[in-house]
Amino acid sequence: MKKLAVVVSLVLLNLSLALGQTKAPVPAAAASPTPAPEAGPQAVRAAFNKLLDGIRKADVKLVTDVYWKSPQLNLFNYNGTVTKGWEQMRKNRESSYPEIKDVKLDVRDVNITMLGLNAALVTCVWTQSQEYKGAAETASGRMTLVFKKVGPAWKAIHLHSSPDQPNPASIPPSEQQQPAATPTPSPSPTPSPTRPRETRPSGAGENY
Repeated sequence: MKKLAVVVSLVLLNLSLALGQTKAPVPAAAASPTPAPEAGPQAVRAAFNKLLDGIRKADVKLVTDVYWKSPQLNLFNYNGTVTKGWEQMRKNRESSYPEIKDVKLDVRDVNITMLGLNAALVTCVWTQSQEYKGAAETASGRMTLVFKKVGPAWKAIHLHSSPDQPNPASIPPSEQQQPAATPTPSPSPTPSPTRPRETRPSGAGENY
């Protein structure tokens, strides 16, 4: 009986030692936090800058990637024409961009207005000079872009570009600026009659 008790005691002791030597589990490394998506105005500006970069490089892919790939895409162009659909926009760029060289595009007065969480309005004034088919040309105007969040990306769904100095002949009289009226000059005040100066004989009553 004593022998059995000793054996049991040894078994329990060995079990205790084995459990004591077992290493504690190493906690798993914390997962890296997922970076927060870029805030609305900054993300819209990044998409707008990508478009400007594509225009300066006359890069068809860069430019077309910014636009909404949809038949509902609608562009009101600088020359008064309308482009409907992404495919037509791409074909127009593929036709004209190979003839364009040395583009210099200056954009100023950029304003971004968020229209909720998934839409934004971008306006700016621009001046662009380039070489087209070997001839230098320059144009300037105003531009409005409507951006929409499509999935994780911001896409331009509408563009409206127009000259900043339109031809006066194309402006109806009701829309033309009237020249400022020339102010009527005020009549000069009538001078009051001057009193004749009194003449005295030399030396009479003078104090020296």
